[in-house]
Amino acid sequence: MAMMSVVWFLGLCSVLFGYGVEVEASHHLYRNLQSLQSNSINQPYRTGFHFQPSKNWMNGPMIYKGIYHLFYQYNPLGAVWGNIVWAHATSTDLINWIHHDHAIYPSEPFDINGCWSGSTTFLPGEKPAILYTGIDPQNRQVQNIAVPKNLSDPYLREWIKPVDQNPLMTPINGINASSFRDPTTAWKGPDGRWRVIIGSKINRRGLAILYRSKDFIHWIKSKHPLHSAKRTGMWECPDFFPVSVHGKNGVDTSEISPSVKHVLKVSLDDTKHEYYTVGTYYHDKDKYIPDHGSIDDDSGLRYDYGKFYASKTFFDSEKNRRILWGWINESSSVSDDVKKGWSGVQAIPRTLWLDKTGRQLIQWPVEEIKALRTNRVDLPTQDLKGGSVLRIPVVTASQADVEISFELPKLEDAEIFDPSSVDPQLLCSQKQASVGGKSGPFGLLVLASAKLEEQTAIFFRVFKDHKIHNKYVVVMCSDQSRSSLGQGLDKTTYGAFLNVDPLHDKLSLRSLVDHSIVESFGGEGKTCITARVYPKLAIGEGAHLYAFNNGAEKVRISSLTAWSMKKAQIN
Repeated sequence: MAMMSVVWFLGLCSVLFGYGVEVEASHHLYRNLQSLQSNSINQPYRTGFHFQPSKNWMNGPMIYKGIYHLFYQYNPLGAVWGNIVWAHATSTDLINWIHHDHAIYPSEPFDINGCWSGSTTFLPGEKPAILYTGIDPQNRQVQNIAVPKNLSDPYLREWIKPVDQNPLMTPINGINASSFRDPTTAWKGPDGRWRVIIGSKINRRGLAILYRSKDFIHWIKSKHPLHSAKRTGMWECPDFFPVSVHGKNGVDTSEISPSVKHVLKVSLDDTKHEYYTVGTYYHDKDKYIPDHGSIDDDSGLRYDYGKFYASKTFFDSEKNRRILWGWINESSSVSDDVKKGWSGVQAIPRTLWLDKTGRQLIQWPVEEIKALRTNRVDLPTQDLKGGSVLRIPVVTASQADVEISFELPKLEDAEIFDPSSVDPQLLCSQKQASVGGKSGPFGLLVLASAKLEEQTAIFFRVFKDHKIHNKYVVVMCSDQSRSSLGQGLDKTTYGAFLNVDPLHDKLSLRSLVDHSIVESFGGEGKTCITARVYPKLAIGEGAHLYAFNNGAEKVRISSLTAWSMKKAQIN
């Protein structure tokens, strides 16, 4: 039987010492707010089908004996960062969840000041082992192991931390003790040795420090990192895994063959963005080299161009797929988080595979989410004239799944693309949904009030290439500038280029709307943008859904299907 290595994502990679001492802090510890609880009864922004605990701050999964396990960073004492433990929930379908007691919490010298992010690997005999970052009494980040107390328990409700073995890895030989965290899922090389990488940095050079082990207990640091990149800062939550060059099936983390490429993803502490590269892993040298054209910095490819961070993938051996999980952070203020009593939500798990071009990854919500669809609405093919809005009669527009495809009958008069517009987010910010053009903006208005005072717009714009005839540039935007009449909110507009040819391809868009979350997938999963919004009017029955075209040229809606979404069971 092939060795299965399974990773789960642990929410946000915590980088602030839990007792108030800053260690390369990316989160402020609000000690005075830890025990405050919300008095609010009305919760219009709580999600219906995105995973979250009943209260407080949170920010992945593995499959064991047919049961999915989600471990996540959680503050049991408040709606702000601090007091982080590993909370635990299980599911049989990745949608409906049951909560269990916390799996790991500070209890030993090697983690007494914090249990931060990590990953799980399956050892021989299908025995899961957790590698995680602990904070010791000297405030050093060290790597520890935890194993299930009872392997016959499919829920793995109790975990033990072998005191005589921990810590496994400590920041020696010049490693920055405050920049040494978040071990990945380990993989096994042809020589039979395990490998794992840990995020770090030297000055502003991001590092994936490589360790090797014969027994998973005694680890030796490699002389060189698996990979590094200058001017990227601290690499948090690194993820390294193979993807098949043929088809959509996932492959085990230890797979090494000519039929796979490798992906390295890092979360950048400096910018709170993630990026990934596609490349080749040379196992004989333990070196990873991105493909030519795969940009190795913050301007490179991202899983998601909106509110999405600290992601991890895992190989679902039951359904032969690789699944991506990410954490959706807040756009509300700390004081608002305390008032509502919670902050942070998990994104819908996404199936992930390599695009046919081999240059980027495709993502799509797991098939299981379709079980929540109800009250289907189909609209006929129709033209949408410039400056028009079409209401989509979804029963529950605040909790919906909508798929729409556009065709552009006329493109020859599209605006010429400005070659200086290399930043799509800036372009979308300058040309928001209210700014009319020739071919666009057109798309969806979600969580919109009846008179459109509030709206979150997800849309496309199409430009002519400034040099090449019959070549076009497509940008996808998520405009939160009018998402709420409320104050003190992050209303950033997000944007990304979409690698499709509007001359021959339909421009498709799918949006999952869940009260305060809008997850959008453009070009059948080539580009994804997640928004976090807090409308005042467009809540509950006051939320509406529209298709719109604010461009001069008409567009054709070739297909439009929408569903209300039932509430998931998250107990």
